[in-house]
Amino acid sequence: MRKTLCLLMIVGLLLGLAPRVRGEGPALELHAPSAILMDAATGTVLFEKNADERREPASVTKIMTLLLVMEALEAGQIGWEDRVSASAAAAGKGGSQIYLEEGEQLSMDEMLKSVVVSSANDCATALAEHVAGSETAFVERMNARAAELGMQNTHFVNCTGLDDEPEAREHLTTARDVALMSRALLKHEAIRRYTTIWTDSVRNGAFGLSNTNKLVRFYQGTTGLKTGYTSAAGHCLSASALRDGIELIAVVLGADSSSHRFEDAKTLLNWGFANYGLLDPLEGLQPEPIPVKLGTREAVAPVPETPGPILLEKGKRAAVTRELELPERLEAPVEAGQRLGLLRIRAGEELLAEIPFSAAEAVPRLSFRQIWLRVFQAVWQ
Repeated sequence: MRKTLCLLMIVGLLLGLAPRVRGEGPALELHAPSAILMDAATGTVLFEKNADERREPASVTKIMTLLLVMEALEAGQIGWEDRVSASAAAAGKGGSQIYLEEGEQLSMDEMLKSVVVSSANDCATALAEHVAGSETAFVERMNARAAELGMQNTHFVNCTGLDDEPEAREHLTTARDVALMSRALLKHEAIRRYTTIWTDSVRNGAFGLSNTNKLVRFYQGTTGLKTGYTSAAGHCLSASALRDGIELIAVVLGADSSSHRFEDAKTLLNWGFANYGLLDPLEGLQPEPIPVKLGTREAVAPVPETPGPILLEKGKRAAVTRELELPERLEAPVEAGQRLGLLRIRAGEELLAEIPFSAAEAVPRLSFRQIWLRVFQAVWQ
């Protein structure tokens, strides 16, 4: 009896220590101490576990580095045709690298490819210097951009995520903040040319690259994004995937092995895709034109103000209702874009969205002469 009791106590203790976290669905078993699942389109958080716990991000840092490079390219501050030179500082970076030599030049394309696919620290530093003149100046931009994105618990010390220097102990972020900068990076379509590469090469095929993000090959719909590892940070990952029109971002920080970080990311993504879908807010709605009294046109069409799809738990779809409030008639003049009414979309008692409807075009008021002309025509008809 004592042995049985002891065994039950041990099992109970182990179950209590198991990293089970409950989202808005079934319990999710995650190995990592910190994680989050976010919808890329809306920024809606679908699941989180210690998402605001500050941790070392390792090379996941490079998401911000890549974001600033992409923004500089789109702003015309640097060019796709640029040749990027390696300084002594860039060539001297340790960790993952393609072994740049001081003074060596690579194209912008090859530098970006090396950072995204192989997490090359030397190339990341060379790009930072190309954008801002020095890594120090670039890091100031990284922190400023983080503040703009609402990354409240992030502080960058370098552009690589290397933590072999004493000051790197202050290089910290959170799963939530990583998701925010990942979402910003994914808005740049050009980066997807690199984040979906499995294998490639640079230097005219002389140096091979293999993506550190194994989901690119082994998870359907993967669109990116970035891995990271140091002994202090553990195994980190920001993984994005697109299925059925939904793109999700799963961030895992501090996993105890590479396989566990990928397993956790797949668990999060699978749960998200299984439980959420997109709802067309205008499905089945065809509002009739609204009559306009004393207008140069008899009626005006009400149009929605460019609604996007709504992310919705699949189990709530059957409870969705739509309520469109529009006036029975209007009196001229009506201005183009004038607010006419509102569409409210609910799932049970939950308000999902409110979409304004406006006038598709202007309807001027009839002049006194035009009114009498219409009366005259009506009499003689």
